[in-house]
Amino acid sequence: MRAAQLGAWQRWSILAGAAILLSLAMGMRQSFGLFQPSVIRDIGITSADFSLATALQNVVWGVTQPFVGMFADRYGTRYVMLGGVLIYAAGLVLMMVATSALVFTLGAGFCVGLALSCTASSLTMTVTSRTVSAAKRSVAMGAVSAVGSLGLVIASPLAQTLISTSGWKMALIGFLGLAAVMLPSALFAGRSDKIEIDKADDSEQSLGSVMQSALGHSGFVVMSLAFFVCGLQLVFITTHLPNYLDICGLDPSLGATALAIIGLFNVIGSYACGWLGGRYPKQLLLGAIYIIRSVALAAYFYFPASAASTMVFAAVMGSLWLGVVPLVNGLVAQLFGLRFMATLAGIAFLSHQAGSFLGAWGGGMIYDRLGSYDAAWQAAVLIGLIAGAFQMLMNVRPPQRRDALGGAVANAA
Repeated sequence: MRAAQLGAWQRWSILAGAAILLSLAMGMRQSFGLFQPSVIRDIGITSADFSLATALQNVVWGVTQPFVGMFADRYGTRYVMLGGVLIYAAGLVLMMVATSALVFTLGAGFCVGLALSCTASSLTMTVTSRTVSAAKRSVAMGAVSAVGSLGLVIASPLAQTLISTSGWKMALIGFLGLAAVMLPSALFAGRSDKIEIDKADDSEQSLGSVMQSALGHSGFVVMSLAFFVCGLQLVFITTHLPNYLDICGLDPSLGATALAIIGLFNVIGSYACGWLGGRYPKQLLLGAIYIIRSVALAAYFYFPASAASTMVFAAVMGSLWLGVVPLVNGLVAQLFGLRFMATLAGIAFLSHQAGSFLGAWGGGMIYDRLGSYDAAWQAAVLIGLIAGAFQMLMNVRPPQRRDALGGAVANAA
């Protein structure tokens, strides 16, 4: 069956499953920073230990994403996503029973990182791309990313409320309830495996040839390196903003409120980026996002933090949060088609997660050594401005494909 032959119910159920899966996977993961003060006090670990667990999560997510993508491209997404949900639940249980930094890191770092490879943006964007026509692809990815951001609006207040009233372990039990909702969502999203890829979006090359072409394409390399900065900035914020607000003497609930506002404004921003990506050059939109984020980071951390400035900062960053997802995945599809989209998006995402590792662990190390986040945010601003400028200059011409005999064939449209 081709995408054009899907009924309305079939199409919407697949897209809804992908959106809910992305929403809850990312919503819980982005709320882990709220647990930091309580976990540090109860388990007796340091801020650097907590940051290392988050950093390892991002490394595992990044390193495993290309391999998970290869598996999904070859065997289908349904069982990959279902397995990811079960691994996510196992990670939450390990976090809950942890009495040492090692066990906590195994749960929050390794298990959740692997689970995110199976349930988050790379696979859900692949599902979305196969379910709609090329003309509607960008706006559909934007819409799924927008709905996906609502998970932070749910998970963050839920976690903060349970932490305040019943403790952080009860909050993790609440997260296990959200993980249970992810199971039927994975089943619905997995129906996309039955959709045939249109010839215009297919590739007759082998996976090895496509990967070689991607790694030799200057535009793909630039986009992947700029994606590094995206991960660094966002994970620095989600991991360290609650602790930064605590240092500034502000109400602990402000951190949860800020994360919820990020999620709420991300709904608007993600859909807008998807819509704009279908009408304007995606590389220019991506570069603008990185530059505006960097300016917002500089303005927020330069001046004394307050409840008002935190809310404004959260709204601005939320508008630019997951909007990069439909743009990056749209560029991958534009350059290389859909056949190996999960694999190639996974390779680009590996760079993103390397930045995430540095944003989480590096931020904690800088704070522990210097007693301040100043050096961390200043570095994030500088490289963000550089990345934005290079992203705008990205080469967006599809590579010349070659057939099985090595002869050149027409470029992708």
